[in-house]
Amino acid sequence: MQVQRSETVLIRFPEDVVAARQVVRREAVAVGFSLVDQTKIVTATSELARNALVYGGGGTVEVSVIQQDFRVGLQVDFVDQGPGIADVERALQDGYTSGQGMGLGLGGAKRLSHEFSIETEVGRGTRVTIVRWKG
Repeated sequence: MQVQRSETVLIRFPEDVVAARQVVRREAVAVGFSLVDQTKIVTATSELARNALVYGGGGTVEVSVIQQDFRVGLQVDFVDQGPGIADVERALQDGYTSGQGMGLGLGGAKRLSHEFSIETEVGRGTRVTIVRWKG
């Protein structure tokens, strides 16, 4: 996989979640995503950036335009230094929440992505990576 370009957004305040959404939307339009694909990756970004802020105490969102063979897509990495996720399998289940949310964030973001991965360690933070390919 080759990274064509990337941009990092710091997530410290609620308005930074909006900024991350805007970067993802801009890049999705630039690579020619359909409106449906734009909406899916922007929605996933919103959920995961909000999780990094609320549960991880802030972090970074790195938005990359990627190419693999003849495919082009967006990869978005969400990194925080928060408490980590003790039970990833449970956290991915709809309805599970460790806070005040509706419990749709992680599972919903996974469904909206073509590729999804979580690296987490309790007490050390979490990295969630999503990829959506141009359809």
